[in-house]
Amino acid sequence: MKILLTGSSGFIGQAITPRLEKDHELFHLASDLTDHAAVKAEVNSVDPDIIVHLAARTEVEKSFYEQISFSEVNYIGTVNLIESAKTLKHLENFVFASTMEVYGWQPISDEIEHKGMYTERVAFNENTIPNPNAPYAVAKYGCEKYLEYAHRCLGLPFTAIRQTNAYGRHDNDFFVTEAIINRMLNNPHEIDMGYAEPWRNFIYVDDLINAWMAVITNPDKVNDGKILTIGPDNALSIKNYAEKIASKLHWQGKIHWNKRPIRDGEIYWLNSDHNLITKLLGWKPIVSLDEGLDKTIEVWKNKQKQETKQ
Repeated sequence: MKILLTGSSGFIGQAITPRLEKDHELFHLASDLTDHAAVKAEVNSVDPDIIVHLAARTEVEKSFYEQISFSEVNYIGTVNLIESAKTLKHLENFVFASTMEVYGWQPISDEIEHKGMYTERVAFNENTIPNPNAPYAVAKYGCEKYLEYAHRCLGLPFTAIRQTNAYGRHDNDFFVTEAIINRMLNNPHEIDMGYAEPWRNFIYVDDLINAWMAVITNPDKVNDGKILTIGPDNALSIKNYAEKIASKLHWQGKIHWNKRPIRDGEIYWLNSDHNLITKLLGWKPIVSLDEGLDKTIEVWKNKQKQETKQ
């Protein structure tokens, strides 16, 4: 297939590029997504069978302070791409990277925030009503609704993947898993962290890429406007997550929690299942949290050793 990929330089883009190049004709979008004329010209020039739209600003916390940039890149950029794709004659699917953050506020979040616990474990799925509660999440949900409009009114085929927290990075320690690992590796006695109470689920990069490949290579099974959650249902509190990583590192220092103010609209529970995508495509996550963390820790340990030698 002829595939047009956006966000090639990002975490998922870098990981999926070799897989796509192996069996398909891959093109990387070079235009600024906010430049509609440039995007339209490039999309028409490639005339792809599949568009894989990964490009976005993804640092949720920063979206509270850089709202306009997030809206312009994530929402307007996606609208530009959709509008450029709607007249393509050979398009089989527009695969969009959404986020589990669209679920936002749910009753279980209030229960955890005010009681410090939950009484029933919940895994969100495609039928859970979204309540996005961050500028990043609002923009992503807006993209989903625009895709639904384009599918219903213009016949645009699409699939949206509501991704959960991915880990397994080797060159970026901004996100929570890699941040905790690096702080502990570089500080044997104590580290500062944000807030311990939120619960999140996590997917290892290899499982995530396999999910994307399953969707991309089976457009006829999911291109009718499917929205998919991918799980896994393995949520744990950030406090317990940090303790798990500390145990794996044999780190015996002290964590100072609440060293950053709680952000407006903090969400205390995000967790999802993978039942629908497993039913449709047979994909399911196979890398356990322990195995994935061990692999990620090994990457950053080796990187630290290399930096020490230099």
